[in-house]
Amino acid sequence: MKHLWIRFGCFITGYNYNILRNCSEAAFKSVKKYTAAMLIVCILWFFIGFTFAHRYLSLNLPGCMLAGALSIIIIVQVEKQIVLSINPHRLLVISRGCLALMMSVLGAVIIDQILFEKDIEIQKISYVSEKVDRILPSKTEELRKQIATLDTTISKKEQERGNYVEDISKHPTTTATTTQRATKRAPEHTITSSGRDSTIWKTTSDVTVASTLVPNPKIALLPSLDAAIDAMRQQKAKKENELLYIKPALEKEMKASTGFLDELTIMKQMLSASYIAMCFWFLWILFFLFLEMLVLFSKLGDKSNDYEKVVLHHMNLQMRRLDALGKGFE
Repeated sequence: MKHLWIRFGCFITGYNYNILRNCSEAAFKSVKKYTAAMLIVCILWFFIGFTFAHRYLSLNLPGCMLAGALSIIIIVQVEKQIVLSINPHRLLVISRGCLALMMSVLGAVIIDQILFEKDIEIQKISYVSEKVDRILPSKTEELRKQIATLDTTISKKEQERGNYVEDISKHPTTTATTTQRATKRAPEHTITSSGRDSTIWKTTSDVTVASTLVPNPKIALLPSLDAAIDAMRQQKAKKENELLYIKPALEKEMKASTGFLDELTIMKQMLSASYIAMCFWFLWILFFLFLEMLVLFSKLGDKSNDYEKVVLHHMNLQMRRLDALGKGFE
């Protein structure tokens, strides 16, 4: 359990504990300082990743925890680029500064959307209303066309039913004719040839025609026609009900499907309309920016400690050994 925090700091920063434990207190303090700065940023980005996954990706608790853990892993790997650099070159410093600026803006945007949640909900009402007003005419026109098409179809079906009813009232029954054909064979005459008698047969067909009264076949068509008309009337009533409540339904649908970009647009409108909100948002950006740059500032402000000198000494010894081996092979 001795030096547990230092061991954890070595795990976070990438320092080698076996080398560090033989170094001075200055190296220990550097590890503690870097660990504290990285933990602040990691906790902050865990919250940002967790909240973003829960709010906009609609993930469950394990998914949100995984998103927060991935955010921590990314931050740790980024910070190691600075911590493990003995003499950070200018390009690395500039890259880290640009990355810190972008991350601070992203973090401030996500956090502000949580802090300004109530204000965003208020602004969302007018924002959604404007979107609904743009979409409403086309949706209404489409429903009206569908209702008009149903009206035309229902009128044709009702006219067809009226024709059936009229024909049935005039001719409730119809005459059905059936024809039966029977074939019979009868001897016609007998021929005697060579002492033998041969009988010639004649085939005759009898046709019997019978007429019966049956109900008009159009009576059987009425139930299916009535069912079709009733179904279209119900569909028309449903479309008319949708037309009546189309605006509240669209507003509800728009509010439910409002995403990250929509809230960004709403926040832009809020910031452009309020100097107080704009100043608060810039303060958050500066706060995130300085937190992101904390490790970099600490690294640039420190002088080389004995840990780094030990690392460089080991590197030089290894290089000399390799050079000696190369000369020996030559």
